[in-house]
Amino acid sequence: MTRPPLPPFPRETAIQKVRLAEDAWNSRDPEKVALAYSVDARWRNRAEFVSGRPEIVAFLTRKWAKELDYRLIKELWAFEGHRIAVRFAYEWHDDSGHWYRSYGNENWEFDAAGLMRLRLASINDLPVGESDRKYRWPLGRRPDGHPGLTDLGF
Repeated sequence: MTRPPLPPFPRETAIQKVRLAEDAWNSRDPEKVALAYSVDARWRNRAEFVSGRPEIVAFLTRKWAKELDYRLIKELWAFEGHRIAVRFAYEWHDDSGHWYRSYGNENWEFDAAGLMRLRLASINDLPVGESDRKYRWPLGRRPDGHPGLTDLGF
């Protein structure tokens, strides 16, 4: 199974790979998202370590049960060969209605089939007021005309 675009990544396909990842995560479908990772993928997400697709599905299921109305924007930071670095920010609220904007960076490494085999994520959470939210599109894919991170000043 291949997952285009495939490495090595020129700028155009690195940007495409980032947007495809953003779109998948905005679906909030753990099974769908997990298909972008190799069966033996390894993650470091904050202080949690995850190995393989079943653990990825379990992690994402827990994540989106806690992080409600999740909306994400990713942006290419750097790329070379089979590696891509991104920065991202997402907004969500907890079950008490408190809103957060989570900022972070990810380093990705892909196999020859275009599946991510390594994901290293560092993330910080900032409480925000409902009136300070910037991501107000309907749940799902970010509309093409919606500003990205740079345009929003993040």
